[in-house]
Amino acid sequence: MGTLYLVRHGQASFGTDDYDRLSELGARQCERLGEYFRERNVRFDGVITGTLKRHAQSLQAIERGLQIEHEPLAMPGLNEYDSEAVVRAIHPQPLPRATNPEQVRQHFRFLREGLIAWMEGRTTPAGMPTFERFAGAVVEALDNVRARHEGNVLIVSSGGPISTAVAHVLGAPPQAMVELNLRMRNSAITEFAFTRKRHALITFNTLPHLESLGHASWVTHT
Repeated sequence: MGTLYLVRHGQASFGTDDYDRLSELGARQCERLGEYFRERNVRFDGVITGTLKRHAQSLQAIERGLQIEHEPLAMPGLNEYDSEAVVRAIHPQPLPRATNPEQVRQHFRFLREGLIAWMEGRTTPAGMPTFERFAGAVVEALDNVRARHEGNVLIVSSGGPISTAVAHVLGAPPQAMVELNLRMRNSAITEFAFTRKRHALITFNTLPHLESLGHASWVTHT
């Protein structure tokens, strides 16, 4: 039996021209997570990431805190869906950049609607696979863990793939992924126990590395 740690990337650069990079706080969140693992003597027999910049930067920050470097396996199937494409598929008119709370709430209302439409096959967001193919790539990554690893395994990915993995393991309907996804916090840990045959959920969306130090101001969702 092993334990799979699925970690969402640190805070990215929402509302800027390049979302796909960690903010300064995002790097601190992940470095603190690495310190948390080191303090508890958690070491990883395998490391897998998506191929986005924020995934690589999150792993690098975790490694700084852990004081260990790895040779990760990069799997594009662990990349996030294109949220802008999802929204455009139901709202083709350009939206203003989300720079205030009401615009942020509007963005996430459209994102929820767009994700459900994508899952139900009512839209085909530009440049994206069907939801079935997206979910299948996530399941392929889980199968890779069961087939190739024992002990502790770390996956650094995004909210969409991680919430899809949780819904798959629980046998929940695809729409459950949307609600799980929109609750996920940056640098949060989700844990699965795994054997050669199956995964089982242990924890979801936890922040022990921040809560243990009372870092409430470090808790973010984007």
